[in-house]
Amino acid sequence: MSSQKHARQSFGDIHESEALRIPEDKAEQLVEALNTDLAATYVLYHQVKKHHWIVEGAEFRDLHVYLGEVAADLEEGADILAERAQALGGVPLSGGANYEERAPVTPEDKDVYDIRTSLENDLEIFGDITEQLREHEQLARNLGDPATAELLRGILIDIEEHGHHLEHYLEDDTLVTESSME
Repeated sequence: MSSQKHARQSFGDIHESEALRIPEDKAEQLVEALNTDLAATYVLYHQVKKHHWIVEGAEFRDLHVYLGEVAADLEEGADILAERAQALGGVPLSGGANYEERAPVTPEDKDVYDIRTSLENDLEIFGDITEQLREHEQLARNLGDPATAELLRGILIDIEEHGHHLEHYLEDDTLVTESSME
């Protein structure tokens, strides 16, 4: 627990940025959207990391490495979201319980599943985040903040690419034969 007696800024409060000159009411909407994206990204990050740690089977090496790269990209995107929320005068969301409470996505439970099921669960969240990022990019443009829109667009491109690659992993073409899968 923090020993700090007085917060410099409360979560949810917006301090207007003189440098960015985005009106407080617009900054508030943008920070809200960014924090929602941040929460969803970290929920997915932790799920992907879980799959990175537990993957087994014939495709272990490739999937282990790939999922590590996906997790790193998600963490980088989360950092961009948090820093932009702060730049807009807000307080970035933090804390595992806060992420899950705020996220518009639901992670799989703590059990271990076969890797196909795990990747299908990841793909579902990638799709949800893709739709959300598209909406928030448009929101930023509509609010007159092309810089935030461009940051969201960059993250969206990464999310879409990883979702597309997961679809490839989930195709039924494989080197593993039926007899070795039994």
